[in-house]
Amino acid sequence: MHTPVTIIGAGLGGLTLARVLHLHGIPVTVYEADATPTARSQGGMLDIHEHNGQLALRTAGLTDEFRALVLEGRQAIRLLDRNGTVLFDKADDGTGASPEVQRGELRQILLDSLPDSTVRWGHKATTVHALGEGRHEVTFADGTTAVTSLLVGADGAWSRVRPLLSDATPAYVGRSFVETCLHDADTRHPATAKAVGGGTLVALDPEGNGKWLVAHREKGGTLHAYITLAEPQGWFATIDFTDAAVAAARIAEEYDGWAPELTALITAGETAPVLRPLHALPVGHRWERVPGVTLLGDAAHLATPNGEGAGLAMQDGAELGAALAAHPDDIRIALAEYEQAMFPRSAAAAAAVAHDPTPQQMINFFTGREGAGI
Repeated sequence: MHTPVTIIGAGLGGLTLARVLHLHGIPVTVYEADATPTARSQGGMLDIHEHNGQLALRTAGLTDEFRALVLEGRQAIRLLDRNGTVLFDKADDGTGASPEVQRGELRQILLDSLPDSTVRWGHKATTVHALGEGRHEVTFADGTTAVTSLLVGADGAWSRVRPLLSDATPAYVGRSFVETCLHDADTRHPATAKAVGGGTLVALDPEGNGKWLVAHREKGGTLHAYITLAEPQGWFATIDFTDAAVAAARIAEEYDGWAPELTALITAGETAPVLRPLHALPVGHRWERVPGVTLLGDAAHLATPNGEGAGLAMQDGAELGAALAAHPDDIRIALAEYEQAMFPRSAAAAAAVAHDPTPQQMINFFTGREGAGI
C-alpha cells in the first residue's frame, strides 16, 4: 500500500515528483504559496541537459511534450570580451543535448499532466513540526494545517521543511545578478541583438573583477540578461531599485568602458532592473536520515547558478518518485536510496562552480572539456 505524499512547493522539482507519483498511482498533494499558476513570472530560459532534466522528463512520460517546447537554434553560444570581440562562437549543432525552453512553459506541461486537484494554490507554509513516528504537521499562512506521514520539501532556498533535517542556512556568495529585458531587440536594439546572436551570450572582462554579462534570446526577439557584480549586499542596498533609470545608470557605471552594444543590456531595458542576490548552501550539504521527510532541489542543495539547478531538481523529483514506487511498503528504504544518490550528485555539481571564470574556463564549460565549470 502506498503512503500518500505531501509536497511543499510547485516548482519544477516538486511537480516532476508529483507527476511520477501520479503515474504510479501514488496519492500526492502539492501545496504552493502562489495564489495561481500565473501569479508571478517563472523566469527565463533553461537548458535542459540529457544527463538530468531530460532523463527526468522521460521518467515522467513527458518527452514529446517537452520537445514541442524547444526553441530551435537556441543552443548557439557566443563568448565575447568587454570590447565586443568574439572569443568563441558555436552554432546550434542540432543534437538536442541541452535544448533551451522557457521555464514557465516547462512548468505548465508538468501542471497539465496532473489532475486539477493535485496542487493546492495559495498555501504558504509557515511552520512545520514533527508529531513523532515519521508524521509531520504543516501550518499555512491562512491558519490551516496538513498532517502527513511522508513530507517532501521542494520549497526552494528558504525552505520551511529543511530545519527538520538540517541547521544549514543559505549564505550570500558575494555576488548578485541584476536582471533586465530588451524586447523586440532585432528591430529596436539591432547592435545588441547581433552581439547576442541566436542563443546565449556570455561577455567577460578577461582581467576578472567579478563582472560578466549573460544574455539569452527568448521568444519574440526578447533578450533576457543577467548582469553580475561581485559586491557585498550592503553595496546594493545603496541603490534605489524602485527607480529603474537610476538603478540602471548606477549598475552601468560599473561597466564603464565596455562596448556600447553590451552595456545596452543594462541601460536600454524596457523593464525595471531586478536585483537577484545569490545564496548557496554549503557544498556537500547532507543530513542524517529522519523518518518521514526529505528534500529536493534548492531546498536540499542550493548552489550558485551554473546551468544545472533546474535539471538537478527535476532529476531529484524523478528519482525520488521512482524509489517510492519501487518500495511501497518501506518508506525508509526508499528515502535512503534516493538520498544516497542525490548527495554526491549535487555536491559534484556545486563544486564545479568557478566564481570568477576566465575566458578559457568558459570555453571549457561550453565544450565539455576538463576544467569546465562556472
